[in-house]
Amino acid sequence: MKLSLNWIKKYVDLPEDLTMAKLSYDLTMSTVEVEDATDLSESLAGLVAGRIIAVEPHPDADKLRICTVDTGDPAPSVIVCGGINLFAGQLVVVAKPGAWVKWHGEGEPVEIKPAKLRGVMSFGMICASSEIGLGDLFPAKEHAEIMDITSFDAKPGTPLADVLDLHDVILEIDNKSMTNRPDLWGHYGMARELAAIYKCHLKPIEQQTLPGVPDDLKVTIEAPDRCHRYAALVIKNIRNIPSPFEMQSMLWRVGSRAINLPVDITNYLMFATGVPTHAFDKKHVGGEIHVRCAASGEKLELLDGVMLSLTDNDLVIANAEKPMALAGIKGGKLDSILEDTTDVVLEIANFQALGVRKTSQRFDVRTEGSARWEKGIDPQRAEQTIAMAVSMIHRYFPEAAITGYVDVYPRPLERARVEVSLDFLRKRLGKDISYEDAAEILARLGFDTEAHGDMLVTYAPSWRSTGDISLPDDILEEVARLMGYENFEFAAPTVVLEKAINQRTCDMERAIREYLAFRCNMQEIFTYPWIGDEYINAAGIADEDMLSLSTPPAPEESRLRSSLVPGMLKAVSENLRYFADFRIFELTQIFKNRNFASVSASSTDEILPEMARHLAGAFVGNDARSLFADAKGVIEYMHRVSQMMPLTFVQNTKPSWSDESLWVNVVSGNKIIGDLALVSLKSCKCAGIKRSLAVVFEINVEELEPLPSRQNTFVHLPEYPLSEFDLSVDFDEGVKWSDIETLVRKTDLVQDVKFISEYRGKQLGCGKKSVSFRVSVGSDKGTLTSEQIDTVSKQVVKKLTKKLCGSVRGA
Repeated sequence: MKLSLNWIKKYVDLPEDLTMAKLSYDLTMSTVEVEDATDLSESLAGLVAGRIIAVEPHPDADKLRICTVDTGDPAPSVIVCGGINLFAGQLVVVAKPGAWVKWHGEGEPVEIKPAKLRGVMSFGMICASSEIGLGDLFPAKEHAEIMDITSFDAKPGTPLADVLDLHDVILEIDNKSMTNRPDLWGHYGMARELAAIYKCHLKPIEQQTLPGVPDDLKVTIEAPDRCHRYAALVIKNIRNIPSPFEMQSMLWRVGSRAINLPVDITNYLMFATGVPTHAFDKKHVGGEIHVRCAASGEKLELLDGVMLSLTDNDLVIANAEKPMALAGIKGGKLDSILEDTTDVVLEIANFQALGVRKTSQRFDVRTEGSARWEKGIDPQRAEQTIAMAVSMIHRYFPEAAITGYVDVYPRPLERARVEVSLDFLRKRLGKDISYEDAAEILARLGFDTEAHGDMLVTYAPSWRSTGDISLPDDILEEVARLMGYENFEFAAPTVVLEKAINQRTCDMERAIREYLAFRCNMQEIFTYPWIGDEYINAAGIADEDMLSLSTPPAPEESRLRSSLVPGMLKAVSENLRYFADFRIFELTQIFKNRNFASVSASSTDEILPEMARHLAGAFVGNDARSLFADAKGVIEYMHRVSQMMPLTFVQNTKPSWSDESLWVNVVSGNKIIGDLALVSLKSCKCAGIKRSLAVVFEINVEELEPLPSRQNTFVHLPEYPLSEFDLSVDFDEGVKWSDIETLVRKTDLVQDVKFISEYRGKQLGCGKKSVSFRVSVGSDKGTLTSEQIDTVSKQVVKKLTKKLCGSVRGA
């Protein structure tokens, strides 16, 4: 949120020696975080008012003009300009050499220097509003239109900040730091806070005399739980005219755009007091205003032309026939200030925070007004806003008449009452504080206090009674922050170092991540917990297992993931635009719909969804068997570096997204905890995976069993050197490598066997494959001779031929 320091100073006289750095620090330490403070005059340094003396065509450029400009220097300046609205006698903004501007309002600022333009020397620049950051305050009607300030009474050479009275500092406040302080969402509220910090006098808003007769307007609040107060002023004889520059400037400083004087007054009131207001055209209101919930399906066209189909949970401001505005959010297009409006009804109301927020989220309509109502504004503040509104109407429309005033306030707000003992404050502050000191601090904040023995009874002001103040700890905070957190002496806490806790599960997860990233060359990804319907359908995930979001980020992304596979399919599809082959993984949480039938009906505990941590990965390329072998090897070896029970594989239950043949279930102990499979062509098509294959695995990390240490065994290095030989043996397609490995290892003198490759081709025939592997042989009695090695080779081939029907070509 932006705040103008000059605006704040209208309501409070701050200390004369107060610097901007000090104010920002004090406000941040005691109340809200000041993110930035910008001096508007500094951004306009080097910019002055200039009077054009003469305008001549450029001899070598049709779109350029040579201007002689009086900039207050002893001699006029020659400036080459491409503006389309230049004329002699015009008062313009001149950037003198050394000033910084944004060229054509785009990019980074550039320094103005004397330069030759098409053969003519130019000593400065005549600026468009967008080039000096004033595009919203002085909007251009056409491109290349320069900023015309002829209407201002200024001498040539006067600094632009003086001409426009822009000697002001804009404070940018972090909205999150003031979410629980609705009283600060206006300049008067912030002035009140600064008055408390610096013990200054807060200027009251002058009360105005209002007519006692409510004209012919009748207000009915049909939903008192949604509208706590509704006041309306009937004002006649206004005009739809532009606002004076002073008001346009103040609105621009806080990020708003001037529209017309009646509308700008409503926006000014909101930024001043923090209470959003709205003006209706009286002839469209008629004689009745109904604050009611909409009928289901009722239509309302907003100011920006968006047509809404309302629900019975949406609060509207209606006349006797139809809705005119979405309460607390935005007005209707046909019933607000129009070109021919002369009589208005000015709304100053108070709406329930939760109702405004839900409606705003339902229709995705966010406004400055709704942002304030969502914080919980107190109804009493309407009186300040009414008084300021009457004063502004009299000032800007002297001929206008306030002919009616209605104020329906069925449930006046009660001030929050909190009891707190002095002993409570002393123990938590670590300071000896008296009743007088506490009462003085609280009085600066608008609290009333009473002493009952050691008990301090506090009554919060109305602007702090909407939920902000309710506990003794809230009173403690108010006292502590005005005492100054930096004034409390630091007391080091007593720390007892004990034996570290060995969290095996956390260590295992970290080891898995490091193993996949560093050893397996896989890239870790992070995805949103919600997933699109197309990827859910591609993975064939059952709907009943999934949780739905009440306010999804998009209609097609309304469900939380119950598996990581859909997210993997999406990541594969999106990354294929940049890479042909890659490896990715993610270790994160999944959410499943809990079986509520098993939950006791009498249980008062909050029922949360079933949550578990899963690991998923994807190997992408064009060779299905190679990808599958790589992924299977990654999972098989994982236990060696992650200190967990080893994983095995079975073919028991085929995943819904897998290929018909290339799939396995991952097993830990005797329990299936995951799947590894080639993604089927159907699932690839649904997920948008084209011209590539993907092997995906998913494992329930909650079912992995971490071990206190690695299950490694000591093996002596061989005393005599080992010998190696390679074999290529043909087998039927159904023979598994695990069976080959087990059989070879059982052969005498075989110390190790390693897989090399598989081959399939026409020369082998259908249903055949050739498996190449390397055998290491040796003895602890001596180095093997070539005859012994040849004998072992023949024994291996004989076993494979007899047991697994293998054959060696050429043998």
